[in-house]
Amino acid sequence: MEEKKIPANVKGLSKFDVLNLVIGSIIGWGSFILPGTLFLPTSGVINTVLGLVIGGLFIIVIQKAYQVMLYHHVGEGGEFSYTLANMGKVHGFIVGWSLSLCYLSMIPLNATAYVLILRKIFGEVILWGYMYDFGPTSVYLADILIASAPIIIFTIINLRGLSLSAKIQNIMSSALVLIVIVLFFIIMGKSDLKVFSDNYLGLDKISLAKTASIIAIIPFLFVGFDVVPQVSCDLGFPPSKTHLPTIISIVFGILLYSLLNMIGAFSYGPEEAAKVEWAVASSVTSTTGSIGFFFLLIAIFSAVTGGINGFMISSSKLLGALSNEKLSPAFLGKKNDKNLYPNAILFIAGISLIGPWIGREVIILIVDMASVLAALAYTYVGTIGIRKGKNLFEKIMCAFSGLIGLVFIGLLLIPGSPAQLTKESMFFLIAWTLLGFLFYRFGTRRNEKSKE
Repeated sequence: MEEKKIPANVKGLSKFDVLNLVIGSIIGWGSFILPGTLFLPTSGVINTVLGLVIGGLFIIVIQKAYQVMLYHHVGEGGEFSYTLANMGKVHGFIVGWSLSLCYLSMIPLNATAYVLILRKIFGEVILWGYMYDFGPTSVYLADILIASAPIIIFTIINLRGLSLSAKIQNIMSSALVLIVIVLFFIIMGKSDLKVFSDNYLGLDKISLAKTASIIAIIPFLFVGFDVVPQVSCDLGFPPSKTHLPTIISIVFGILLYSLLNMIGAFSYGPEEAAKVEWAVASSVTSTTGSIGFFFLLIAIFSAVTGGINGFMISSSKLLGALSNEKLSPAFLGKKNDKNLYPNAILFIAGISLIGPWIGREVIILIVDMASVLAALAYTYVGTIGIRKGKNLFEKIMCAFSGLIGLVFIGLLLIPGSPAQLTKESMFFLIAWTLLGFLFYRFGTRRNEKSKE
């Protein structure tokens, strides 16, 4: 695989840029809503922290396999081009097809979170322009306009160049981290820690099953950690040096998920958290008033915005790489003097703008099944790394990485698993697999004919 250099007129990403890109991609709307809907009611504090730490360590093991990848291979498309170079066209396409949906689905998911945020603030005032019901979701014109705005804005920003989008990402991610940490300590200082301890702490609260239920959703929680390979040709330093910034980002991911969960736990017991409409926001408001809630909103907007930006960057790089290998339409692979794929960015924006029209619930079903596809990519990177590792330690870590990927897949697919996909998500998984098979067969025949 040919290694591509950054044009002289384009500034490469720094390690700080990489750190914030990964944090922004990992932490999204879910980190603010899951404490009340899942973490506290089902796993509490101790089991959630244990699950996040153990799952985060699994992700760090997988990241070691990614370091091996970036040491031996630098190419746009990341895992896709790595698999293509080492295992051939079929396996490369499987990884590329899988990751394309992982990244693409996260953009409308984060964009539609703007609707939820504004509904929390203004209530039914923004529920205007009812259009139709799509599955379990009522679609309003207001929802479409609100969710479309950030997609359009970040399309324009990304077309201006990676340097500008990286600067915005740095501001958003830094604000997110700082605000969450400060709010945590303020709320902890104003809370009754004895009540908190009675509700959540103690050896009797530890449960293997409850911890496993958190570990099972780690692929969804940390799906953004693997965006670095997609920008490996845009770095201002050796790609093999991205390992430490990425690990620090994963640690920050564990920390922020845990702190936000405890912010909710300081004010509500497990049953109360499930009944409150928005446990984290309610805890912040009841403890710090409207000022704390204002800063929480800044953190949420930073997280959601960072997710849209990070996945738009990674999606465009992946689709451009697929096009260059004749596995997606040729127009997506056209690059400009800013080292960008403008047609791919516009295509991604067009696909993402469909999301608000089908409703957030349907998008969530797609994102849930995309966790399987992300775990599949982890498995491929680990498997290839067993051969590529420079020493026994690297080979063992890559073997564990591949095994962890398979465990994640099993947790999502095996009946009775705490994270088993719903029937609806399984339907989308089967449909995406069949569509990929048909697309690959058609594309292969077309390419073969063009070479005759």
